[in-house]
Amino acid sequence: MLEIKSISKSYKTGNFIQVALNKVSVKFRKKEFVSVLGASGSGKTTLLNMIGGLDRYDDGDLIINNKSTKKFREKDWNAYRNNCIGFIFQNYNLISHISILENVEMGMTLSGVKRKRKKALDALDKVGLLDHKHKKPNQLSGGQMQRVAIARALANDPEIILADEPTGALDSKTSKQIMKLIKEIAKEKLVIMVTHNKELAEEYSTRILELKDGKLISDSNPVKKDNDFKDKLNIKKTAMKFTTAMKLSFNNIKTKKGRTALTAFASSIGIIGIALILSLSNGFKIEIDNFEKDSLSDAPIVITEQAMNMDQKSLEKMSKEQQKLKKYPNTKKIYGQEDVVNQIVHKNNITKDYINYLEKLDKKYISGISYQKSTALNVINYSEKEEYNLVDTKNSNVEPWTVLPDKINNNKSIIDNSFDVIAGKIDYSKPGLVIQVNNKNQVYKSTLKQLGFDNEEVSFEDIMKKELKVVLNDDYYKRVGNYFIPSTNYKELYNNKNCITLKVQAIIRGKKDKELIANGTGVIYTNSLVEEVIKRNKDSEIVRYQQDKDYNILTNQTFDESKDFMNTKELALSYLGADSIPAAIYIYPKNFNAKDNITKYLDKYNKEKDVKDEIKYTDTAKMISTLSGNIMNAITIVLIAFSSISLIVSSIMIGIITYISVLERTKEIGILRALGARRKDIKRVFNAETFIIGIFSGGLGILIARLLIIPTNIVIENMSNLKNVAKLNPIHAIILIVISVVLTIIGGLIPASIASKKDPVEALRTE
Repeated sequence: MLEIKSISKSYKTGNFIQVALNKVSVKFRKKEFVSVLGASGSGKTTLLNMIGGLDRYDDGDLIINNKSTKKFREKDWNAYRNNCIGFIFQNYNLISHISILENVEMGMTLSGVKRKRKKALDALDKVGLLDHKHKKPNQLSGGQMQRVAIARALANDPEIILADEPTGALDSKTSKQIMKLIKEIAKEKLVIMVTHNKELAEEYSTRILELKDGKLISDSNPVKKDNDFKDKLNIKKTAMKFTTAMKLSFNNIKTKKGRTALTAFASSIGIIGIALILSLSNGFKIEIDNFEKDSLSDAPIVITEQAMNMDQKSLEKMSKEQQKLKKYPNTKKIYGQEDVVNQIVHKNNITKDYINYLEKLDKKYISGISYQKSTALNVINYSEKEEYNLVDTKNSNVEPWTVLPDKINNNKSIIDNSFDVIAGKIDYSKPGLVIQVNNKNQVYKSTLKQLGFDNEEVSFEDIMKKELKVVLNDDYYKRVGNYFIPSTNYKELYNNKNCITLKVQAIIRGKKDKELIANGTGVIYTNSLVEEVIKRNKDSEIVRYQQDKDYNILTNQTFDESKDFMNTKELALSYLGADSIPAAIYIYPKNFNAKDNITKYLDKYNKEKDVKDEIKYTDTAKMISTLSGNIMNAITIVLIAFSSISLIVSSIMIGIITYISVLERTKEIGILRALGARRKDIKRVFNAETFIIGIFSGGLGILIARLLIIPTNIVIENMSNLKNVAKLNPIHAIILIVISVVLTIIGGLIPASIASKKDPVEALRTE
């Protein structure tokens, strides 16, 4: 069954070489009780370690069932120890933090034995400890612990039992009990025992080997026939499940509750900080989103004749142009560079076809739409000083007049969504004016002057009574030769019966929750006014005359779009009131979701079109929300970066704690290796420990952060009247726990690797 053939083993310490075994050869029977005697240093324990696969021989061979072990790899020795060898140690070498039943099961757990619980119970019953199965080793006497070690050695039904001074730590009475038990085992198995007690060896063993200075000097019953060597070696590979590693580590952690709790708390500080930051960031984003949805839901999508082309394609194009030239060239040349404005300004060619496309937009998404046209409004007011004045509705020094968005079908209008009508009533179908005031009922003094008021305070009643007149082209412009000049007799123009009379229909003020976009001031006119002016001016004399000329009949300037994009015949005709394409289009969505549908529809128009033919738009709400979102994200990232330092420190600390655990569990490592555990199994045990600590640490961090959110919200509410701002997203919580686990495992990788490389013989000697 087992043969040792000329085995030699030496240990080197510096320049000194200690020969432990010197060409020892011996054969063993399948069933016998062999005692190995010899003085200290004679090589007894080394021989036992060689047979058990705990140590490696330098020369010779160990033959098991006719199979040489010279070519055994690490995994083969692990499997050999687990399947073929049962160890009984002088110091019992039980794992202290698990029950004696689990100790007995451990070898079978590594080899995946089925019905291991029953076999373990049978083994404990055989050694008389069945009633103590749930006790921990420290609850037993020395003799009982040695019986547990014997039960563990027997449980996996090995072919060889190796006993190293099994009675060395026991009294004489208990020693005899143990020896009787071992002798009984030897009837079925090969038992090799190392002992100093010659009397016990002679009384109980069937064969005695004696070593001296690493050599075999006597053999009381040598093997003369090879009949016992016909069996083939069949070794099942070992593998520890992660659940087993988890259980081992969890039981060990339970014995150090205080240290584990402090470690978990210390490593959770970074998680707490990041969780609080994410809670505040998440809460403020929600508040900002809600505020933006309330305040910006009606912010328009704007389409104008010119747009800033800041999309990715344009930026890439700019980048490629820059990349063509090298930095700091040696050439003696200056290169022309395209103006940045020319590169990013996109001219929208708004056509009748595009207007028709917009008209097909599903109206259920729109609360209002306005077409801002370049048509001039020749408005004259009559002031309190009995003066007639021309109102400049487009002068930038005076707040320009804008078009009131038309109400779409039965949808709630932009006015209904964002404004309170505090006087009058809006009639979209009739030409008229609407005055917008701010939250203090203010408008600019220049606006009051446009309306013909010189006072700084004007009553609603006086505002609503006020009349202004829009003068039509045939009355306003007089032909002089090939040119037209405007009349300056404003009194006569004001009183002309052809004028369109304008009255203030209503006064509006932004709602309290819409101040971001609704707190402006100014004069707004209905779209009906523009349509009426165009209708009555498009066939006027000045329009017909301008249509036939290649120069501006008001400025005497020749049209040349290549030099000045504002100097075109189309713009001149549009100004004079000819039916024209809008200069700007304002689309007001019903809500944020509707806005997304509108922008998708607008983007669809640009598909498969050249860049120059695309129509770009400005999403006002998106611009503001993107800016605020980017700022919040930047702040969050910076704060998380600072908090992450503590996570790194925690990871280092976990590494130190795990290394301490490795030192404390060195003997356990030796026991597991003796039972057949692989290096990766040992590594798995300590990775499982850091895994458990990581989960505990992450969970504790989230729990503490969740508790800290309560006072944090109270402080924020007292300072800003915002309730329950800090909100921890469950997904963030899960991610942080995962991060905690990953970092603790990373922190424990080096100590776990150190543990897996420990020599099992040295580990078992650790006290």
